[in-house]
Amino acid sequence: MTNVISTLSAELATKRATLAALKIEVKTMAADLREAKASAKAAKIAARAERKATRIAKLQAKLDALKNPVGTAARKAARRPSKVIVTKA
Repeated sequence: MTNVISTLSAELATKRATLAALKIEVKTMAADLREAKASAKAAKIAARAERKATRIAKLQAKLDALKNPVGTAARKAARRPSKVIVTKA
């Protein structure tokens, strides 16, 4: 009888040790997952900011081009308006 009890208690101790090791492993895996998610979120935010900065720079360049026309558009914008001609009907 004592032999059976000692075998069961040894088996119980082994199972408890295994359970404790698995709990520690689960905690570390959860921490790794949290870190990976935070890293992915930070990368996503950085990419969004980069796209926004690129879009702003592109639109700013477009605005500057409209403010400072070059070529035919500049000549048309700088041209003096012609005199008004009144025709008799």
